[in-house]
Amino acid sequence: MSLPRYRIHRTPSAAAPDWARAERLTNFTFPWEPTPPPSTEFRALWDGETLFFRFDCVDHDIVLGPGELPMDRVLVSDRVEIFLAPSLELKPYFCLEMSPNGDVLDYRATHYREFERDWTCPGLVVEAAITAPRYCVSGSLPMATLRALDVLKPGAQEFYAGVFRGEFSHAADGSPRPGWMAWVDPQTERPDFHVPTAFGVFELVD
Repeated sequence: MSLPRYRIHRTPSAAAPDWARAERLTNFTFPWEPTPPPSTEFRALWDGETLFFRFDCVDHDIVLGPGELPMDRVLVSDRVEIFLAPSLELKPYFCLEMSPNGDVLDYRATHYREFERDWTCPGLVVEAAITAPRYCVSGSLPMATLRALDVLKPGAQEFYAGVFRGEFSHAADGSPRPGWMAWVDPQTERPDFHVPTAFGVFELVD
């Protein structure tokens, strides 16, 4: 089966990535509900040493969860997510979940839904900004980390990845109501990103 692909172009090595060079990934949907999706744009670049990424999201009801720990806040917040996998067996795979205020929940997992919450992604850097009605989450990850995790194989120019958005809103009683958006429709009966069918392919382009 042919998987959806996203091409990551090279940017000149510099303090800031040239986002004008990046392809715009915008075809996010709500696979499990008939709701018009708010604008969501993902872009990525690389410079040989670093993978850069950026999400730009329209959100008229930004939800930021309570809690003392970032991981607790992320779980009940609006967020964007990147999953990375050495293979579609998902044994293991790696999850980066990031909220509009820069909180991060990163963990290693094994299919099906066996989570190691004490794992942290080496070298991950995340920045976030809210400019209502939008928020932006950007960051970087060393290419060396992708290789060390076996996500990027020796000599390879592509790897498996999933890109998602948790689009929360406030219910009438003020409680957070989750909505789940994906680049690739996982084709599951219930909302679930932790399956092989939620992944596509990221291709590094020179």
